[in-house]
Amino acid sequence: MKRGTDMRQRLRRHIVLVGMMGAGKSALGSELARRLHVPFTDSDHEIEAAAAMSISEIFARDGEAFFRDREAQVIARILKESPRVISTGGGAWMQERNRAAIKAAGLSVWLACDLETLWHRVRQRSTRPLLQTADPKGTLARLLAERDPTYALAELTFPARPGDSVDAATTRLLDAIRAADPDLVTETP
Repeated sequence: MKRGTDMRQRLRRHIVLVGMMGAGKSALGSELARRLHVPFTDSDHEIEAAAAMSISEIFARDGEAFFRDREAQVIARILKESPRVISTGGGAWMQERNRAAIKAAGLSVWLACDLETLWHRVRQRSTRPLLQTADPKGTLARLLAERDPTYALAELTFPARPGDSVDAATTRLLDAIRAADPDLVTETP
């Protein structure tokens, strides 16, 4: 069916973006949701709203284990809502319970980025609690090396291209999603 301005797109299940901090989950996710005419939900923002504090504050006050439990609860709640594009925090995919819940309700997409791209995107931000170390780039490199094998369990791997605009990357991402799961996005008049 021809894509046109009179066509609406319908999502049959969630599209869940996973990957490292700075991979572009929020930027690509919000643009993808806009193009698909579905809601966009950032799980980190949902956690902050529920706790009435920032993720950094949650980490400082209650620790990472507490945060990960709340994160799993929020992701499970979001997955019960109507199909949408979901951006998860960088560590969410590391938990088996989150991977299982996401697999049952949606298509997992790993936004794969190299260290230099990630570092360029996150180095000026003080809102990343896991990078509050004496060597934040070294910590980022260690996290990337530890997490990449688990991120690779996602149903679709989408590699970043240096220099891609959000628009160009979203077009590539939508094409990759359609190729991976042709029935996920349908068009209706």
